[in-house]
Amino acid sequence: MQTKQRPVFLEIPNIRLPIPGIVSILHRISGVLLFATLPLLLYFLGGTLSSETDFETYRSIISNPLVKLLLIGLLWAYLHHACAGIRFLLLDAHKGLELQTARKTAQIVFVIALVLTVVIGVWLW
Repeated sequence: MQTKQRPVFLEIPNIRLPIPGIVSILHRISGVLLFATLPLLLYFLGGTLSSETDFETYRSIISNPLVKLLLIGLLWAYLHHACAGIRFLLLDAHKGLELQTARKTAQIVFVIALVLTVVIGVWLW
């Protein structure tokens, strides 16, 4: 009888995922983040449209640098989720399934999402 050596303790921080795996996990995390913050964003948007005083309150909240950083983080989450979503749609259509292509498209998703976040974030800041 042969016994299998099973891991007793997985050191999760030491597990290194390939870049397509990281993109996949960040796609899920960004989706949850966007879903969780959607009610707050809609509340603020609704407040900006209701009256001039509510709009000024919104502007004073948005002028806080910490809130701006949070919004830039949400902007990255949106852009990453969108770019990775397009990548996954192409993978579902059996485009880019080769290992090198999958790695390259995952790197492209990272770069495009970060570049767009910087460009749009600087433009909106």
